[in-house]
Amino acid sequence: MDVSVGPQILEHISKSVQITSYDVKWIPSSARFVVMGAFARATGCLQVYELDGVDLKLNKEVETKASIKCGTFGASGLAERHLATGNFEGYLQMYDLERFDTPVMDVKAHTSIVNAIDGCGGAHKGYGAPELVTAGRDGCVRVWDVRQKDAPVASFEPAEGVAGRDCWSVAFGNSFNDDERCVLAGYDNGDVKLFDLRTGTVRCETNVGNGVCGVEFDRKNIAMNKFVVTCLESQFSVYDARTQNPNIGFASVTEKIPVGATVWGAKHLPQNREVSMVLGGDGTLMLYKYRYPDQRVVKDADGRDAGVAGTMELLNKRNVSTQPISSWDWSPDKEGLAVCGSFDQQIRVVIVTRLNKV
Repeated sequence: MDVSVGPQILEHISKSVQITSYDVKWIPSSARFVVMGAFARATGCLQVYELDGVDLKLNKEVETKASIKCGTFGASGLAERHLATGNFEGYLQMYDLERFDTPVMDVKAHTSIVNAIDGCGGAHKGYGAPELVTAGRDGCVRVWDVRQKDAPVASFEPAEGVAGRDCWSVAFGNSFNDDERCVLAGYDNGDVKLFDLRTGTVRCETNVGNGVCGVEFDRKNIAMNKFVVTCLESQFSVYDARTQNPNIGFASVTEKIPVGATVWGAKHLPQNREVSMVLGGDGTLMLYKYRYPDQRVVKDADGRDAGVAGTMELLNKRNVSTQPISSWDWSPDKEGLAVCGSFDQQIRVVIVTRLNKV
């Protein structure tokens, strides 16, 4: 696509902060967002910012005992809007935004850092029970029902006697009714595993050759359509999840980004699942669009269905920082509005234009 007529990536607001930010999340149905991270003294920090014209206003700040690595609103309804977080001491905590002083949920989820978290099943987010999934440095992936706070409802752990690989990323998907739900997990050795929560089994397993920094389905609350896996060594892969072949699994396409840097994540636009923002380790934002093939299913040599992967098209890119873009969150309410955090201690509000024309 000609970048002069395509979507433009505009930096609307840039604000310097005194913390290292690890994650950012929009508060649903509001012009506010939460920044999660750590102070230099190794304590955690939660900050709530509000858009105020061309500036950001700090509404609330709280210091926690341990640095906060990740967070999500995915398992909470619009009425509560509880923020679930994972910290460096392995605790899963859930906060009421109006009362930060005491978590409404506080459980030891992992023996070490909670690297990633995702939520599903909140009243405004689709089907099934409100659940959280956490990924830990101990190699475990655990699923928690927020109504049953004492123990996980499912746990996928390394085999006994086998050293666990660091699980870096995790995501829910395939939650298209009250029974079906899958969890996608990525590990530091390049393993990608798809767990089926209904049957409690590993549905698919592959290795992408590099540490997996991020995984995400294009939609959580539909039958699996596609998912993205982002890696070290400046590459990411998109898998067509509609058709699983017994021999080759899911069809995929691997894309090399135009900059030589780690791909920290890929975040799908809530209003258009084919558009995603890819986050570069050199501070570059890259907007991609997935294009489907003419035929998504073909027959293999044995006459069984096999998927066909599409292609990724780079719509535009822009360098906004000298440090990695560690987090990104699209506004669920306003198309093209997003917030991102980077390791240069800046929080940026970004606007992506002309998304309705791609």
